[in-house]
Amino acid sequence: MRIKLKGNFPLGRIVATPGALGAISCSDIVDALSRHTAGDWGDVCPEDRAENDRSVKEGHRLLSAYSSEGGTRFWVITEGDRSVTTVLLPDEY
Repeated sequence: MRIKLKGNFPLGRIVATPGALGAISCSDIVDALSRHTAGDWGDVCPEDRAENDRSVKEGHRLLSAYSSEGGTRFWVITEGDRSVTTVLLPDEY
């Protein structure tokens, strides 16, 4: 599947773990990626939100946390060099 999203930073290559692919729908993943690249970090604490805002400008790793429609919590992590974005379940980290 090809996903093209416009946002505040490039996502690089988008990958997902087997656990995430088995637990989260494609539409939940695309929605989360869209929110992530737009700077909507989801369900993170205020400190992590502020760190992500700084990291967009300074080129550090970004972490967002979301819940699927079915209630499964998952993360989206973009590496500091923006080469890859990974969708995963928290217990897969």
